[in-house]
Amino acid sequence: MKAALQQAQIAFEKGEVPVGAVLVSGDEIVSCSYNKRETSGDPTAHAEILALRSASEKKRDFRLDGSTLYVTKEPCPMCAAAIVLSRVKMLVFGAFDSEAGAAGSVYDICEDGRLGRKIEVIGGIMEDECASLLKRFFQEMRTSK
Repeated sequence: MKAALQQAQIAFEKGEVPVGAVLVSGDEIVSCSYNKRETSGDPTAHAEILALRSASEKKRDFRLDGSTLYVTKEPCPMCAAAIVLSRVKMLVFGAFDSEAGAAGSVYDICEDGRLGRKIEVIGGIMEDECASLLKRFFQEMRTSK
């Protein structure tokens, strides 16, 4: 999760919503990314999607069986579905998202099973650090307008 937080900090510094994601297989970091929606103009450029794409490109396969994805914020429905469809084994996230979280808070796409599988989810890891970075980002955005 510390590596995901480092990615989120990069996003923060670039004016992106500070969410970071790191995909791990065994003891190896396979890919990592941060939100790039603002800088890329791509509405799908969430940290999770970018980390999954990068890992799939390296592996030359969409199947990321046995891997764990660490994300600083609970994934949205789009990202949760992509995580399930990529066959990630486990999702570990930091801050809960009570507005659009799709890994247990509002929706439960990861453990639903209707997409053909369920994945293990652990939330609240380093929650204070992850939530604090998000809060600071949005406070700065409000005060700078």
